[in-house]
Amino acid sequence: MGQPPANPPKCPICTKPAADRYRPFCSKRCADVDLARWLGGNYRIPTEETGGIEEGEAGLGAPESWEKQD
Repeated sequence: MGQPPANPPKCPICTKPAADRYRPFCSKRCADVDLARWLGGNYRIPTEETGGIEEGEAGLGAPESWEKQD
């Protein structure tokens, strides 16, 4: 009943056994390393987007119905 699992989860940063307090990481350091990777953009999905808005495409401005009517 109080036995640890046969294959405890491993830290995705250093592969040491995960600690309950920092799950899924083993320590605050590994949790901070992962956070820094997220904030630095290391975990992004590459896309093939164009650099800007093409002529004839709608912009991100407010819809015409939101404009003040005098």
